[in-house]
Amino acid sequence: MTATTTTLPAARPGTWARFGRNQLAVAGGLILAAVALLAIAAPLLPLPDPNATDLPNRLAPVFSAGHLLGADHLGRDMLSRIVWGTRVSLAVGLIAAVTAAVIGSTIGIVAGFCGRWVDGVLMRAIDMLMAFPYLLLALAIVAALGPGLLNALFAISIVNIPFFARAVRGVTVGLKRRDYVAAARLSGQGNLTILTGEILPNLLPVIVITFSTTLGWMILETAGLSFLGLGAQPPQADLGSMLGEGRSLLLVAPHIALIPGLVILLVVIGINLVGDGIRDLVDPRLASGGLVRPGPATAVACDAIRQQAGNPAAPDAILSVRNLRTHFLLNEERYKAVDDVSFDLRPGECLGIVGESGSGKSVTALSLLGLVPTPPGVIVGGSIRYRGQELLGLPLPKLQELRGNRIAFIFQDPLGTLNPLMTVGEQIVETITRHQGVTHAEALTHAIGLMDRVRIPNARDRASAYPHELSGGQRQRIGIAMALANDPDIIIADEPTTALDVTIQAEVLKLLQDLRRERDTALLFITHDFGVVSELCDRVMVMYAGRIVETGTTAEVLRDPRHPYTRRLMACVPVLGQPERALDAIPGLPPAVNHLPPGCHFADRCDRVIDRCRIGSIPLEDLGPGRSSRCIRAFEP
Repeated sequence: MTATTTTLPAARPGTWARFGRNQLAVAGGLILAAVALLAIAAPLLPLPDPNATDLPNRLAPVFSAGHLLGADHLGRDMLSRIVWGTRVSLAVGLIAAVTAAVIGSTIGIVAGFCGRWVDGVLMRAIDMLMAFPYLLLALAIVAALGPGLLNALFAISIVNIPFFARAVRGVTVGLKRRDYVAAARLSGQGNLTILTGEILPNLLPVIVITFSTTLGWMILETAGLSFLGLGAQPPQADLGSMLGEGRSLLLVAPHIALIPGLVILLVVIGINLVGDGIRDLVDPRLASGGLVRPGPATAVACDAIRQQAGNPAAPDAILSVRNLRTHFLLNEERYKAVDDVSFDLRPGECLGIVGESGSGKSVTALSLLGLVPTPPGVIVGGSIRYRGQELLGLPLPKLQELRGNRIAFIFQDPLGTLNPLMTVGEQIVETITRHQGVTHAEALTHAIGLMDRVRIPNARDRASAYPHELSGGQRQRIGIAMALANDPDIIIADEPTTALDVTIQAEVLKLLQDLRRERDTALLFITHDFGVVSELCDRVMVMYAGRIVETGTTAEVLRDPRHPYTRRLMACVPVLGQPERALDAIPGLPPAVNHLPPGCHFADRCDRVIDRCRIGSIPLEDLGPGRSSRCIRAFEP
């Protein structure tokens, strides 16, 4: 056996790489950096005194000699005043935003974490501030304290505290109920440690995003107060006061008001665009680069559609899949989640798909109905035919007519897929009315009947319950009821019993078995448990690293597995009456699907590997009617 070297997968995109993917954020960053750099370097630039008057050159136009951007009504250089005024406006806006963020976030964290009377007192005080229009409240504060830049800063900070307090408090209330916070409390950590170590790190994305979006508003508010004469006082200039001075000269010298207005526009646009980029940096869910909202159907590559003619479907199959390949494209990496998968599913048949987590089972099932999110998922090859109709490239309205109607899906986590804001009865009703066009009353009667069918106790009353009010087993039965609502030809069940206890699991499996026999419904059942396969499935398909490694009838595969991976999976299943039998875990981990090793993908974990296993692509060998294995030693005992 020869030694092999494993290529490490590419690192997750770095901070600047994630920021750079957002082109608008980069453009905003360049604008903001240029403006900020000029403002910071104002004392070093060869600019005239911004307050020096030059009456002979009053109202000088743009590009005049000695006045690149012209002069105002007192002959003061507009370029110098714009640079120094931008410096003042940025400084005031930034200080006000930091002050509001610190005070508001502190109030929100304390109120959300402490709750009870502390929450009531702090939030009622915030409500009092929010009861007034914030700009009118700022005007009232400045009127009480007197005009001036410092008072304007103070007023703008106060009126923006509620925005931070409300946003942070809402997230804190949700975070403090999380299991990891309860675990920290049980481990003996104090409130301060939990706040700083568990709560605050998870709040930083919210605070940073709120800060970046509020900063632009604060600069506008400061400019608004100065425009009204309540901010910067003569001779000091900021963008708002310059705009106010130029409003009376719009007809004779429009550049006096137009130039500071354009600078305010550029600064605010730059801040808002950079805020979007900062969101991409601080939110770990966006680290993979999926910045675009997924489309309603998985994207299909043009090459995949052109190859469909050479993939005939089985004549007796209700569903035929040929050479299906679904990849995830992230930056320069290609993750081969499903690679060359083919199978047939006949009416009334149950086909089980078995494999470890990450083997491609769920992606295969989701690809059948175009449910893999794009980006980053793309179907790059293959054919999927339902009753002879090609599904890849099918127009979206026709595909949506099949979803939940002729082909139904039971998801693994019903709590995550059921709508938390709708009762379970209404969700079943929605499924029925969408495809059958019956009245609401008829659909509700049918929904209650389905809930009785899947053995939901007191179905009529339970129909008005929300998903969180039901147990895990009952939610799973609701998912099954929704799948059965339109008498589908095919049900795809993605590990529907994983989170259930043994008793409920047995009931759900029996229910699926009974429904399959009664309605002649084809069932595609995804699991990692060979015990479930032996009870429910007629045929089994074993997947590893996105590929099929063995297929056959359930009895044949369980009696005589031909692939080492299948043997090792079965060795992990306990056998009744054999307590002394060792449960052998499979050594190592599956390979990364963006850096698959040559030859057999299971070679590094296989106890029967030879040198030939690591050379070339290993085909799926035909072992007889309905039997195949992707192993060069499949014919050996």
